[in-house]
Amino acid sequence: MQGFGRRMLGGLAGAALGAFGPFGRARAQAPAATPAPAPAGAPSAPPVRLGALFPLSGPSALFGDECYRGLELAVEDRNAGGGVFGRPIALVRADAPDEAAATEEARRLVQGPERVAAIFGSFSTTIALPASQVAELANVPFFELCALGDPVVERGFRWVFRAAPQATDFAATALQGVSILAAAMDRPDTALRLAIAQEDALGAQSIGAAQEALMQARGLTLIQRASYAPRPTDLAGLVQRLRGLDAEVVLHVGAPGDEVLLFRAMRDANWQPRMVIGTAGGYGLGETARSIGADFAGTMSADFTPFAVNERIAPGARAFAELYLRRYGAEPRSGHGLACFTGARLFLDALHRAGSAERDRIRAALMATDIPEGLTACGWGARFDERGQNLRARPVLCQWQPTLATPGGQAGLRQVAIAPAEAAIAAAQTRLGP
Repeated sequence: MQGFGRRMLGGLAGAALGAFGPFGRARAQAPAATPAPAPAGAPSAPPVRLGALFPLSGPSALFGDECYRGLELAVEDRNAGGGVFGRPIALVRADAPDEAAATEEARRLVQGPERVAAIFGSFSTTIALPASQVAELANVPFFELCALGDPVVERGFRWVFRAAPQATDFAATALQGVSILAAAMDRPDTALRLAIAQEDALGAQSIGAAQEALMQARGLTLIQRASYAPRPTDLAGLVQRLRGLDAEVVLHVGAPGDEVLLFRAMRDANWQPRMVIGTAGGYGLGETARSIGADFAGTMSADFTPFAVNERIAPGARAFAELYLRRYGAEPRSGHGLACFTGARLFLDALHRAGSAERDRIRAALMATDIPEGLTACGWGARFDERGQNLRARPVLCQWQPTLATPGGQAGLRQVAIAPAEAAIAAAQTRLGP
C-alpha cells in the first residue's frame, strides 16, 4: 500500500491553487461558473438542502455526533465563503441508529417535503448500505464520509461516492504494525503467530477478510480468524481461545465498546498478547483510553488521521482541532470528525464546481477531481475511480503512548502517528502496557 506522499506539482506552472484556508489546500479544478452578484434588495437565493444521516442516538451516538460535527464545520466554512454556486447550504439531520432507521430516514430525505439534493453519511457500513441503496434508487448522490466496508462501493451504483479509505487500506495499514513488531523482535514477520478477532458484522467482516487475504499473499502465519456475535456482553470466551492458541498479535475489528470488553477479558484472564492492533472505531476514542487505563498503553490501530501527526503531510489537522474547540467547547473526541470534515470539503468543492445540484454534473465534477496527497488536513488527496472510491485516502498506523504528567495532574495516554514514516511523530513501542 502506498503511504502518504506529497506528489510533486511539476508541470503545473501557472496553475492556480485553491486555498483551503488553514486546513490545507487543494489544487484548483476546472473553474465553476461564478454566479453574478444579486442586485441590492433582491431576495436571497434559496438554500441547497443536504441530508446529514448519522447514528445520532443508540450505541453509536457519540461517533455519529462526532461525524456530524465534522460535516457541520465543513458546511459552516463553505457558507462563510459564499456557499455553493451562489447559494447557502442547509443541513437536514437524520438519525439512523440501525438499518431500519437508515432506510426510513433516507426515504424521508429523498421523498419528503425537504427533498435534499444529496445525502452525507454515515459512520457505519451497516447504515451506509441501506441508506445509499435508497439514494441510488432515487437518483440522489450519496456521499459517504467514513464507513469502511468494501461493499459500500462494490455494487455498481452510479451515485454513491466515498471520500474515506476502504477496508483493504485499513487492513494493509494494520499489517504495517506486524512488520514493525517483527523488526523489533529480530524475527521474520512470517514467524509471528497472528490472530484476527472480528465482530460478525458487515464492516468487520470486510476488514477481516482483507486482512486474511493479505496475510496469505505475504505468507504470514494466521492461526485463527475468530468471530463473535454482535453486541457481546463479554469476550471472555474469545480471550480464552486466543490464549489457548498462543496468539502473539491480535488484530481486532469490532464495534465501538468491544475493545473495552476485550481488554477487560484479558485482564481477568491475566493474559495479554505481545500486541493488539485495532481498526478505527473505539480504538481512536479518548474515552476508550481513559476507560481501560494503563493496560491500553502501546495499543496500535489502523485509524483515521490523528491530531498528533506530522503536519507536513496533513496541513491543518491542528487548526481543525482548534476550530473544533472554539465551536463546541471541547477537544475532538476521535479522528472521525477530522475525516468527515476533510471528506465533506472535497464533496462540497465538487458540488460548487458542478455549478448546480444536477446529479450528472455533480458526478462529472467528482470524476474530474485531481488533488495530490498531502494537501488536506487528513493528508488525503482525491481521485475517484468508476466505483466512486477515493483512491488517494490513506489510513495511519497509530499508537496510544504515555504523556508526561502535568503539574498537579496525572500522566495519561494520547494517540500518535507512528507510520508511515512521513506521518510519524514518535517511534513505535513494541509491547502492550505501561
